[in-house]
Amino acid sequence: MIWEFIQNQVLSMKWLNVLTGNMLSSAGLDPDSRLGGSLQFFIYDVVKILILLSVLIFLISYIQSYFPPERTKKTLGRIYGVKANTLAALLGTVTPFCSCSSIPLFMGFSSAGLPVGVTFSFLISSPLVDLGSLILIMSIFGGKIAVAYVLVGLVLAVAGGTLIEKLGMEKYVEDFIKAAPAVDADAPELTKRDRIIYARNQMASTVKKVILYIFIGVGIGALIHNWIPADVIQTVVGDKNPFSVILASVVGIPMYADIFGAIPIAEALYFKGVGLGTVLAFMMSVTALSLPSMIMIKKAIKMKLLVVFVSIVTVGIIIIGYLFNALQYLFI
Repeated sequence: MIWEFIQNQVLSMKWLNVLTGNMLSSAGLDPDSRLGGSLQFFIYDVVKILILLSVLIFLISYIQSYFPPERTKKTLGRIYGVKANTLAALLGTVTPFCSCSSIPLFMGFSSAGLPVGVTFSFLISSPLVDLGSLILIMSIFGGKIAVAYVLVGLVLAVAGGTLIEKLGMEKYVEDFIKAAPAVDADAPELTKRDRIIYARNQMASTVKKVILYIFIGVGIGALIHNWIPADVIQTVVGDKNPFSVILASVVGIPMYADIFGAIPIAEALYFKGVGLGTVLAFMMSVTALSLPSMIMIKKAIKMKLLVVFVSIVTVGIIIIGYLFNALQYLFI
């Protein structure tokens, strides 16, 4: 009962949905109509995501203040093999919230001489499975799906980085990245007040960067939820289309959003009856393979490595999507 209360009233904020519906009714709008339902979906999701996002970014940024880049480089530099890939993937869960923000750290790790596979494990994990995504996915899809999503995301990050390492892709990192000077000085120790200020600034900066994508994502979600018939969606990306996972993965690549902008769209698709694996494949594709981030990373690596990276992640996402569609009954 305690967990049910946390899931429904703290994470999902169902009280906020009821409050939003009552406010719209008081204003003369029927929440059961298309327009009223769209407004309820939009207001409820935007407010809920912004509240959760602000709290999570503050807490995660406070934790992150204990792991400055130089300390992270030294920690990763002492470990080798799959253990290093696993640690890099785990560190990705407490670092930037979109792939474009992860790339400067990826470049820094590469210039510090860390193995290419380790740096790619971090690059895959960072936008895909941060702690914020765990909480937000839990608020919509429930605890089992959220935990499973994070676990398969970490597996993809570790496996992808390990495979890139085994393929000997080190030589395809641009020379200027390898030659960049690494700073060896330890970061000065921060006081608690400094950490709070840092966390507050990170929260404000991140919310400012993602709020437009949240509005766009929730707007698309409201459109799907209230205006597009379920049978149309089922025809395009439903269970009857054997290529739905592939289609969702490919469609997600040109979009630029982080997990917070992708989740409202995924939520609307899921509640229209789209398979769980198809929805997760879409979210993973948007966050891990967005076109702008690929353009940025192309400046740091050669085309062959970029093609290998995109191919490994895409195939991994598609496999995960079909696997979740086949095992969906375990999570519902």
